Amino acid sequence: MPEVLVIGGGPVGLFMGALLLQSGVSVRILEQRTCREPHSRAIGIHPPALDALQQAGVAQELVARGIPIRSGIAVAGGVRLAAMNFAGVSGSFPFVLALPQATTAAVLEGRVRELDPGALLRGVRLTGLHDDGGRVTVDACSPAGPVRYSSRLVIAADGVHSDVRALQGTAVWAKDYPDSYLMGDFADSTGLGQDAALFLESGGIVESFPLPGKLRRWVVRLDNPRSGAAELPGAPAIAGSEARWLAARIRERTGIDVDPGSNSMLSRFGVRCRLVRNMVAGRTVLIGDAAHEVSPIGGQGMNLGWLDAVALAPIVGASLNGAAVGAELRAFQRSRMRAAVTAARQSEINMALGRPLAGRLLAARSRTVAAAGGIPAVNRLVARRFTMQ
Repeated sequence: MPEVLVIGGGPVGLFMGALLLQSGVSVRILEQRTCREPHSRAIGIHPPALDALQQAGVAQELVARGIPIRSGIAVAGGVRLAAMNFAGVSGSFPFVLALPQATTAAVLEGRVRELDPGALLRGVRLTGLHDDGGRVTVDACSPAGPVRYSSRLVIAADGVHSDVRALQGTAVWAKDYPDSYLMGDFADSTGLGQDAALFLESGGIVESFPLPGKLRRWVVRLDNPRSGAAELPGAPAIAGSEARWLAARIRERTGIDVDPGSNSMLSRFGVRCRLVRNMVAGRTVLIGDAAHEVSPIGGQGMNLGWLDAVALAPIVGASLNGAAVGAELRAFQRSRMRAAVTAARQSEINMALGRPLAGRLLAARSRTVAAAGGIPAVNRLVARRFTMQ
């Protein structure tokens, strides 16, 4: 039986598995999906996460496949208000890497299979979990029928709808926000190159990020967030109609034309925050979105999970070698939940910055952004905050 079971084979679970495998720990990663998720919602990899990923030997491959965003601009009413340069945010990775989540997951899965071809088990869904104080027993359904696994530790990286969290009855603090967004990937004809762009318009923010393959991701705040799908075409909406609708909103707010026919991904999302009261319970640890869900605006969630994993890995190793790690686990939980709270606050700032404004309030926001961007010390501080420093 493996020493550690990792529940969840997304980017965070795969990274956790790779860290443990390369340190000599026997691991099984249980993933309920039978294949990788083809859609790429998370695209931003921040400098601290790249430093962590380097410990698993995958950072350079990810950088080679992605687009390094070294600067960003803020625009309102066709006027460039400010520019932000990421050159000083990191000595090793002075950029935010834009890379589709599907590619990131594929690279991490390749690393896991290189370390242990049998470590990742797909089509395995958790149905029960029992911790007797010495080992954890997991019951699951698999393509071959019911299965049972036993391990010394369980690490849950099974996302926002965590089965482990539900089976444990872990208490969660929750907050829902009124904001909602539609995002899509289109062929890039903007001339923005590798810069990110934030369009602070009266109808709400439009965000734009470069992607590999001469694509750009566009994220549009919906005009009437509380209505959600009601303002979008179709019932149910048709992907082609949504692509045209999104292209029309981009043109309306930014003056930039995108080709609806070039759309390759669409996703609509709301915003909420979920923070568990305890990441550690007995021989089970929750990490990533299973422990803390924050707004996708700012792209911090996946990065938080990787930083959880890199902080947890040495504690797991020490525990398996017989060390008492209670104090270390308590410190881990305090530091990682502080990081999650900080990320949640940053996402609230990002959302507030992008909400609809008109008249004097809109003009005041533009003046404030322009003034802040013109002060080097403030510019550096904001750049560090936006890159999770």
